[in-house]
Amino acid sequence: MKNFFSDDLSPEELNLLFQSDERCLEFIATMKWGEEFECRKCGNTNFCIGKTPYSRRCTKCKAEESATAGTIFHNCKFPISKAFYIAFQVCRGNEAISTYEFARRLTLRQMTCWNFKSKISSALSSLEELPEGTKKDVRKLFTY
Repeated sequence: MKNFFSDDLSPEELNLLFQSDERCLEFIATMKWGEEFECRKCGNTNFCIGKTPYSRRCTKCKAEESATAGTIFHNCKFPISKAFYIAFQVCRGNEAISTYEFARRLTLRQMTCWNFKSKISSALSSLEELPEGTKKDVRKLFTY
């Protein structure tokens, strides 16, 4: 994720991404599934649109999967756009921003920012243990 955020997105694209949760969910869904989908329960590749934005529902077993399921953004209790901002700042690494500063900038609790920043750091450190071929798969960068 570190290389992805710093190399592939322009500042204009990032600003658009941080504007709304819907744009963030669209981005996550595109990175997670692209044109392919495989149900986590039954392995079926056919899907229809789910009940929540950018979720997919298996046409065989009817299981619904959100765009954030299985990613570092799963069960995020604050807006995804704010989570993206924290992830971008942590992965970019140009400046060390404290969790107190994140809390001030994003009007979140400091402990919420600390927990999410720790989750990102843990995911980034586990990436170092993956084989080179897996690191190149952008979808794997969002999983933990």
